[in-house]
Amino acid sequence: MAPLGAVNTASFCGRLTKMLQKVTVAILSLPFGEFTMKRKRISALLLTVLLIFVLPVSVVFASSVHLKGGKNAKPAFTDGGLYLTATGELAGLGNGDVLVTIVAQADVTSTCTNKGSNPAPGQNPAPLTVTGSQAIPESELKNGTTPFDVSTLPPSPVIAGAPDCPNPNWTESIDDLAFTSATITVEQPVGTVVLTVSCTFSQPTSDGAVPGSRVTCTSS
Repeated sequence: MAPLGAVNTASFCGRLTKMLQKVTVAILSLPFGEFTMKRKRISALLLTVLLIFVLPVSVVFASSVHLKGGKNAKPAFTDGGLYLTATGELAGLGNGDVLVTIVAQADVTSTCTNKGSNPAPGQNPAPLTVTGSQAIPESELKNGTTPFDVSTLPPSPVIAGAPDCPNPNWTESIDDLAFTSATITVEQPVGTVVLTVSCTFSQPTSDGAVPGSRVTCTSS
């Protein structure tokens, strides 16, 4: 049996329309006097039809996409130096392709190098935002669930204009990113956001797995 989130609601609407058409034809074919006598039974029939067909549709729409693992579930993060990876599993998905996008903010460590190849640390580089996405075709969904593994793209290795160096003639290169927050959005179908997970890190990340105790997330 397909999960509630994967039920085709269009089929419910089609069935409801056909049933209402049949009931309408039956009502209109009754003589006026007979209609008056049976109106209570007709009202009860209409109410039953609505309960049978409309209630399941409302249940389908009430189901929501969420992270698998319970109310406090959150993605697992890994700091790859110049990129951030988030992994987890989605549940409650319906029909259509899925797009998972990650947007992360990071503090930058950079090096300034002059034309004589003498390096010096960059002075207070501005925070950087990096993004990445993962496309998951509908064929890979299993009973409304799918794992995801999405990473930000590494930034350009050189900061244009060397704003954190003594002068623009120097070259400023990015050595490392320490991530401070990340937001994951899920679209299904592509273009319709069905889940947003916003996470913050209690301290900037360092290379390797980010301890779960340092990650706080909210879903909406």
